[in-house]
Amino acid sequence: MLDTTYFLSKYPSFKASEIENRYVTNAHIEPLLNSLSNQFNKNILGTSEAGLPIYGVRIGMGSKRILIWSQMHGNESTTTKAIFDLFNYFELSDSEALLKICTLFIIPILNPDGAQVYTRFNQNQIDLNRDAKGLTQLESQILRTAYDNFNPHFCFNMHGQRTIFSAGNTRNSAVLSFLSPSENEERSLSVTRQKSMEIIQVINETLQPYLPNQIGRYDDSFNSNCVGDYFQSHGTPTVLFEAGHYPQDYKREETRKYIALALISALDYVAHNSVSGLDCRSYFDIPENDKLFYDVIVRNACLDPTNSEIFNDIGIQYLEVLVSGSIVFKPIIVILGDLKNKHGHYEIDANFKHVSHPHFKVLSLGDEIDFIMLEFSKKPLFNNNNLT
Repeated sequence: MLDTTYFLSKYPSFKASEIENRYVTNAHIEPLLNSLSNQFNKNILGTSEAGLPIYGVRIGMGSKRILIWSQMHGNESTTTKAIFDLFNYFELSDSEALLKICTLFIIPILNPDGAQVYTRFNQNQIDLNRDAKGLTQLESQILRTAYDNFNPHFCFNMHGQRTIFSAGNTRNSAVLSFLSPSENEERSLSVTRQKSMEIIQVINETLQPYLPNQIGRYDDSFNSNCVGDYFQSHGTPTVLFEAGHYPQDYKREETRKYIALALISALDYVAHNSVSGLDCRSYFDIPENDKLFYDVIVRNACLDPTNSEIFNDIGIQYLEVLVSGSIVFKPIIVILGDLKNKHGHYEIDANFKHVSHPHFKVLSLGDEIDFIMLEFSKKPLFNNNNLT
């Protein structure tokens, strides 16, 4: 059985430190795939719409089969990093028992085209998570073929989510979120769906000591074109993982550690238990995600010096832009108004003073600014170099 304290203490020794930060492509993972031992069966499943290889990795010899895929959205790379951490973990003797019970089939990057240019979509500007029924894209066809051929007992669908999400109506960022997808418009609690809930419930119980009140439950609206909904409706319990924002961790390096722990806890539970779905009610005790955060909030700002009696809060989001192989964060003003019911990952109180920027006469929606002038004082919009 999994010793979480031991796992986290050992984590730095098997973390795949060759891949870090937010930009992860085939070029980053191929050297790591090539260095895996012979216990991993690696092959090319096919090519993307732009002709890039899509890799599959199989490990284990057990009867319980789990299909895992990551980076279906090309700019959601945190879970890919965690997968390579687990690849290193699987090289250790600690994982022998699990791999005797389970066989894993893993697609580390399903959307290499989107990963290359750091976008959600593939080469044809298609969201692969809306192509489950149509199968119009090569990447969707490759995933479906893997699903049909491997015939998994469980699917783990790995994603990343924005910094806007809170764990319910709280001041806590949703560091991780999970979903047992719906099978129909009525969101019925079928046995298949309850099995997914049971696994999520176990993950939540495992991680709460490390992420207290920082785990959310993703919206379960049904969409038959989403891959998780499709697989779940076809009888395969499917768990959606969402890697979110750990405070001040814009590189998502802390988040990856907890995604790795979430993954191994799920695999360990599946390996050593019969997942019946009978005990899943505490799944609904996990707070549903809310959208309560901005990257930066400047409070109580006077924007127009000619009208010193009008004050606004300024909500700023970081736009992630690929520049020369690195992700650059550009602060963009996205809302002006009363944000007393919202939270900032970083907050500045202007204390009813004039807030400006030398490039703009009056700050307005859409302005890109990396600092503000608070009267005569310059205030950077990055807290303690959290993005460097």
